[in-house]
Amino acid sequence: MARFKLTLEYEGTRYSGWQVQKNARTVQGDLMNAIGVVTATKQFELYGSGRTDAGVHALRQVAHLDITTMLAPEILRRKVNDELPSDINILEIEKSSHTFHARHDAVARSYLYQIARRRTAFGKRFVWWIKDELNAEKMKQASSLFVGMQNFRSFTADDPEEKSTTVHLEEVKIVEIGDLILIRFVGSHFLWKMVRQLVGTLAEVGRGKLTTAKLEEWLRQGSDEPAKLTAPPSGLFLERVYYKGDRRVQDFHPLLNLGH
Repeated sequence: MARFKLTLEYEGTRYSGWQVQKNARTVQGDLMNAIGVVTATKQFELYGSGRTDAGVHALRQVAHLDITTMLAPEILRRKVNDELPSDINILEIEKSSHTFHARHDAVARSYLYQIARRRTAFGKRFVWWIKDELNAEKMKQASSLFVGMQNFRSFTADDPEEKSTTVHLEEVKIVEIGDLILIRFVGSHFLWKMVRQLVGTLAEVGRGKLTTAKLEEWLRQGSDEPAKLTAPPSGLFLERVYYKGDRRVQDFHPLLNLGH
C-alpha cells in the first residue's frame, strides 16, 4: 500500500465542511466517493490536515491517501478530478513517505478572510459584505493583540473544559486592496470558529463599536460575547498548510477584484 500527498482546492458553499458525516454532504465524502470509483476499491484511508467548517473554502488543503493502485500520481489526479464536482479540484498528487501525516506533520496553517466594502454581483459567496464604514487602521492596531501565545477561550465554540484553547498565532496581517479588506491569520493550529470570531470582533473595532480594552479583557478572562459577533463562513479560506521547510507566503492574492 502506497501513501500519497494530495493538495486540493474547493469552494465550500455547498458542503457541510471537510469531514465525512453520515447525513450531510462533505468535501472528504465526495473525494472518497471519486477515489472509490476510479480505483474500484473501498480499501483505502484518507486523512485531511484539519477540518474546515460548513461553507468555508480552501485554496490549498492537504490530505494523505493510503491505497494500493497501479496508477501513476498524475493519472490518478486527472481521473479522480473527472469524477469530482466542479467545486472540488485536486491540484497535485505526489508519492510521499509512509511516515508523512497530513495533520500531525503540519507546523503551521494560514487562513485568509475577505471583507467587501461594497456590494458585489459576482463574489457574494467569497466575501462578507459590510455596509458600515470600517476603519482599517483601527482594525490593524487591534489585531496585534492576538499575536503570540494566547488563550483564545473567548474566541471559540470549543469547550475549554474539554481541550486546550491556547494557540500560538504567529501573525495577523490586514491589507486593503481596492474595496476589499484582507485578513491573514498564521498559527500553529486553530480552534473551532476561532478565525470567524476574531474577524467578527475586528470588524466591530473597525465600526467603532468595540474598544481594544474590551478585546484585552476578553483575552484575560472568558466571555461569550465574541460568539455573537461570529463572521459568516463565506469570506473564509484555508490558505496554506505548512510543513517543515516550506516557504511562507507573504503576498496577498485576493480571490476577487473589486477595483484598485
